[in-house]
Amino acid sequence: MAPKENARDTASTKVAEALAEAIHEHRIAPGTKLNEDEVGEIYGVSRTVIRAALQQLAHQRLVELKRNRGAFVARPTVKEAREVFEARALLEPTMTRHAAARMTDADVAVLQSHIDAEHAALAAGQTGKALQLSGQFHIEVARIADQSTIEEIIAQLVARSSLIIALYWQRRAALCESNAHHALIKALANKDGALAEELMKNHLLDLLTSLDLREQTSAPQSLSEALKV
Repeated sequence: MAPKENARDTASTKVAEALAEAIHEHRIAPGTKLNEDEVGEIYGVSRTVIRAALQQLAHQRLVELKRNRGAFVARPTVKEAREVFEARALLEPTMTRHAAARMTDADVAVLQSHIDAEHAALAAGQTGKALQLSGQFHIEVARIADQSTIEEIIAQLVARSSLIIALYWQRRAALCESNAHHALIKALANKDGALAEELMKNHLLDLLTSLDLREQTSAPQSLSEALKV
C-alpha cells in the first residue's frame, strides 16, 4: 500500500474511533445526521477520510448509511433492543463462567480499574463516559475468557447496547447500583464459575428492566458542540 493510502487509512481509523467514543458516551444522540463536510471540518480531514470512517462505523452498526440522505447515528428499534439484550443473556453468562476459570490477579486488577474509573466519571458528572466504561467491563470479561470470536460479538453487542441505553434508559439511578460488578469481581476472583454465571445473568436482566422499551425521540444536536476536539 502506498504511503498516502496508509496515512489516509490511519486518519479514517482515528476519526472512526473518535466518533465511536462520542456515540458511546452519548455526546451524539441516536438519529443525529453526520454531515461529511461538517465532520471533516471539525476534524480537519477530507471527505474521503470521513467517508471511510463512516463506512467503518456502519460495519460496527453504530451508523446507518442511507442512500441519497447521508449518514446517521443508528437508532435501534424496540425489537432490536430486545434482541440485543436477549443475545447478551445467551452469551455472557456462559462466557463469564469460562472467565472465572482463567482469572489471574492481574485480571482482577484490570476489572477493578474499570469500576474505579466508572465511579470517577460518575463523580465528575460524566454519565456517558461511565456507561462506556461499564460496557468495557463486559468486554474485558470476554477477553479474560479467551474466546476471541465471542469477544468480537460481545463488543458489537455492547456497542449497540450503548445506543439502546441512550434511547430507552428510564432508570438512570441504576448506573449507581454498582454492586453487580463488585459481586462479579469477587466471584471471578474466587474462581466461582457457577456464581459468576448467575450474577451476570441477573445483572443483564436488571439492565433490561431499566429500559423503557417504547419508541423514543431524541433532540437534534450541534455536531460542533458534541465533537469538540
